Amino acid sequence: MAGREDGNRQQETPAGAGPAWAEELLEHLRPAGRDVRRVVAWLSGAVRGSVALQDAAGNLIAGNRLPLDEDLVTDITAGRIASAAWESRERHLRLVRVEHPSHACVLAVSRETPFDRRASDVVTHTAQVIELLLTARESTAAGHRLRRATSDLRLAILQLLMVEDTVAARRVAAGLWPGLLDADTACVYVVESGPAVRDRIAEECLDSTGEEALVVRCPAMDGHVIVVSPRDATREALRSLVGRHPDLFLGGSVRQSLARTATAYGQAVSALAVAHFRPDKTAVYAERTHPERLMDPVALRGWTSRVLRPLDTLPHHTRAELLATNRLGLEFTAVNAAKVLGVSRNTVRARMERVEGLLGTDFADLTVRAVVHLALNTQIGLPDAHLASDTGNPGLRLSDLLSGPAVRTWAQDLLGRLDADARNPRRTLRTWIAAGGNAERAAQTLGVHAQTVREHVRSAEPVLERQLLAAGTDLYEVVLAHLAVGDLDVPDFHRHD
Repeated sequence: MAGREDGNRQQETPAGAGPAWAEELLEHLRPAGRDVRRVVAWLSGAVRGSVALQDAAGNLIAGNRLPLDEDLVTDITAGRIASAAWESRERHLRLVRVEHPSHACVLAVSRETPFDRRASDVVTHTAQVIELLLTARESTAAGHRLRRATSDLRLAILQLLMVEDTVAARRVAAGLWPGLLDADTACVYVVESGPAVRDRIAEECLDSTGEEALVVRCPAMDGHVIVVSPRDATREALRSLVGRHPDLFLGGSVRQSLARTATAYGQAVSALAVAHFRPDKTAVYAERTHPERLMDPVALRGWTSRVLRPLDTLPHHTRAELLATNRLGLEFTAVNAAKVLGVSRNTVRARMERVEGLLGTDFADLTVRAVVHLALNTQIGLPDAHLASDTGNPGLRLSDLLSGPAVRTWAQDLLGRLDADARNPRRTLRTWIAAGGNAERAAQTLGVHAQTVREHVRSAEPVLERQLLAAGTDLYEVVLAHLAVGDLDVPDFHRHD
């Protein structure tokens, strides 16, 4: 393959002539040139003929289809013979068996002139190169399929955690990652990168955590990698990863029970927004005073059970499905909630509309969303038997819970931060909430431009230390503060509140 007997090494030869054909063929084994179709096209030019590569079923893999004897092709692919030759006045045909990891193929070469020694060698060695390329391609494809299946399995586990099905999540994880979800609590982290490098960052997350964490490419945000881990060492491993890359950011939750993975995810996303303003590009969700922690716990649980009582008549799995979907649907957009849950956005909307109907309310009202969000997140801690529904004062209403001294003091202190601004963003924020978060409608009420409303709401975010333009826990806490100080009316839940 490497020699030339005439000594004329400097003479230029056409493609495929002399020993140059061997060097050209070997070039196709380089990483940049591994393409079976290109090899077949090269062979056609090297032997000045027509070439076809097909499998046992007659499917053309590369080249141009040739009229071949089916019995002869069957004998070759079945391994009864390794090669065959056929001649007529018009054409000369060579068929060579090409091994394949899953099935044999036939390389057929047809040309007008007889096959000399050189042409025969070119065909034989090309068949060997194609064999190597097919094997490599099959191995690469198998690796891709395995990685894709593993990635899909991780996403399925995350989706089970998001709907609070921790038993099924543990069962699925135990087969591939024993002990991964044995703990009762975990933290959720979100690593943000550019979408183009997200796959590489996900692999680095796996390496950094020693595969002792659930690493998932976020189905809703192209640049996000979600990491769920019960191990404290994961946080430092991810911090180190972010420190090595200039364009990465990290947001983390506080430790939550596995059943509250969706809540922890929301905390991580909230912290991620803060990380963009931190020198080290990382942030952990700040544990602050939440209004529900200032309410009488027994009374809050009793109120929650009464608000959600219309759902108690549903089958257990249906009720759990509606609760989990609505919890995510209120925390994020319907589209993103659907991607996280692995269902269609119409399914998310249908489940939310069903809960609206059962509760006799309207989620277009931000005060309603905030109140239902409070009930759904309180409900996580309630036992399935809903014993809390029989505790406390059965006539207690949400307005009673919000009028407690601790809650009112918290609300006044929070909203009072806005009073120093001469633009009166507190009035704008109150009007914007009453308008369902619609800047145009709020602007009409206030007699200002819609962009002014958006600017006031945006400027209130760092003062209140909460995201307002994105639906979620931060916004709903601000809404509850308005309800507690009486700036907005407490929504009426038909018969339940």
